[in-house]
Amino acid sequence: MIKIRLVVIAALMMLVVVGLAMAQAPVAPGAAGAADHSTGNSWFFPALGSFAVGIAALGGALGDGRAIAAACEGTARNPGAGGRIFTMLLLGLALIETLVLFTFLTVILRG
Repeated sequence: MIKIRLVVIAALMMLVVVGLAMAQAPVAPGAAGAADHSTGNSWFFPALGSFAVGIAALGGALGDGRAIAAACEGTARNPGAGGRIFTMLLLGLALIETLVLFTFLTVILRG
């Protein structure tokens, strides 16, 4: 389990480093090696929205999985409380999915 966490943390750190390196300001127009960008942004900026939605969906899926596992475990331990656990599970899942939808909406509205 610790190895998996270390691999995930290393992958996220690599993503942050690469993202920051690619998000640097482009070279001044007219300078050697300058690219012609009509918006003034590098090629990486349009892809940032896709990464944001992907990370939000990943986090939402992990949260959903943990919530469902905890609800199943709680119902198995105390079957009489299954109704209340199910209600809290639905409320939690709705809030988790709302965060993912807000990220998607933000990316769509930003353009």
